[in-house]
Amino acid sequence: MTGTEVGRDYVLQARLDKLAELRNRGVEPWAWGYDVTHGTAAAGAAFEACETASDGASAEPGETVRLAGRITSLRSHGKALFADLADREGRLQLYFRAQDLGPEAFELAGLLDLGDWIGVEGRVFRTRMGEVTLKVGEFELLAKSLRPLPLGKEEVDPESGGRRIHGGFADVEQRYRQRYADLAVHPEVRAVFVTRARIIAALRRFLDERGFIEVETPVLQPLYGGASARPFTTHHNALDIELYLRIADELYLKRLIVGGMDRVYEISKDFRNEGIDRTHNPEFTMLEFYQAFADYHAMMKLVEDMLAFVVREVTGGDTLTTGGRTVRFAPPFPRIGYLDALREHGGIDARAATVEELRDAARRAGVEEAGTLTRPQLLDELFKQWVEPHLGGPVFVVDYPKELSPLAKAKRGDPALVERFELFVLGRELANAFSELNDPLDQRERFEAQAALRRAGDDEAQVLDEDYLRALEYGMPPTGGVGIGVDRLTMVIADQPSIRDVILFPTLRPE
Repeated sequence: MTGTEVGRDYVLQARLDKLAELRNRGVEPWAWGYDVTHGTAAAGAAFEACETASDGASAEPGETVRLAGRITSLRSHGKALFADLADREGRLQLYFRAQDLGPEAFELAGLLDLGDWIGVEGRVFRTRMGEVTLKVGEFELLAKSLRPLPLGKEEVDPESGGRRIHGGFADVEQRYRQRYADLAVHPEVRAVFVTRARIIAALRRFLDERGFIEVETPVLQPLYGGASARPFTTHHNALDIELYLRIADELYLKRLIVGGMDRVYEISKDFRNEGIDRTHNPEFTMLEFYQAFADYHAMMKLVEDMLAFVVREVTGGDTLTTGGRTVRFAPPFPRIGYLDALREHGGIDARAATVEELRDAARRAGVEEAGTLTRPQLLDELFKQWVEPHLGGPVFVVDYPKELSPLAKAKRGDPALVERFELFVLGRELANAFSELNDPLDQRERFEAQAALRRAGDDEAQVLDEDYLRALEYGMPPTGGVGIGVDRLTMVIADQPSIRDVILFPTLRPE
């Protein structure tokens, strides 16, 4: 057994001994509830307002408050005990004093540990060091922590009262695996997920105010479609059929457009059986929305307005710093053509280039297995290598080659291209959108071309969906559709370097 394991067992045993002592004293270590009147920030603010009104005449001008939270530090001083109580609002210092609590209750306070959840009642005052503090009159143990949290060692400057944390939960992978502990000891991580929630709420509010209806479509699908990706496969025993976790909800949402629901959206969990890196997780969150009688120009304007609204709602302005760069979400966003971007940054005329010329270019760009890739795959890889690093953004890349976009309408005046745009910020694709293809005959030909790509070895090419073609045959009006990666949008707004930092429980290898 290692020294670390011995130490861990010793600490666990010490806490189990305290647990036994608490039960011997008739204390229930895991309570049923607690009546909370204030959070830590609200209690401090109420005190300061009262202190200002009383002009500091009283040492304890505040009302009696009841708080609940987790103990994140403990400092014993003979007949007094100081602790920090943390809740979702912040942190507040607690002051336990023997003469206020009585000997029995003060002895119980000595059985508290870092990480314990407690409820406290008392009045707020300001210490001689100037720190707003709750003088505890009563307290209750709400949940005993048997496993010590990976809290860093706290150092308090005796003059300024400032606090510094040394050590702590530094192993990034363990933080992802034990997100509950990560959240418990890192308030800045909790703040990221509060930001994520506000982003999703703002997206919903923007669409709801414009007449869009939120819907739900199947996660388990008999056919997968709406994107170029490998699916996860499962088996339904009762029906004895193979089903797929959706890779996108596009084809179902467009079925609803056919049915007369002319503005729909869904914030969905999608699943793609692909690699994991800084911007990809097999399970991710997408917003997709579709509007009848709109084309990709209208959707570009909608996306500009939406992102400007969301950034303003979450940050208070249209400019933010992310990835060490300043990004301004002020419409209109610049536009650049897909082929123009490849020519500018790669020096290649992708429209005229043969497959072999694209393969040679891909090899020069360092693309692995360039010799086995299809033309659409080669174009996609070259764009990633040559163009994406230069897209600071927000910027729209528009008018993609037809073979890259089997679900988009041909560009008016240039049928070799389609009316599609992608939005990029700092080299990351945040949104993908089309003037949706609503010609069922053209769509069948595109699906058949995708089937040929599958036979040629492209296992991410789309499958032919006869039911979707049947829906189009009933007639789908002109439609604009957009997909926005919620995780990547959160990465930008919350200034996080990895998709794992904005997903509460990212996919990891088993321990």
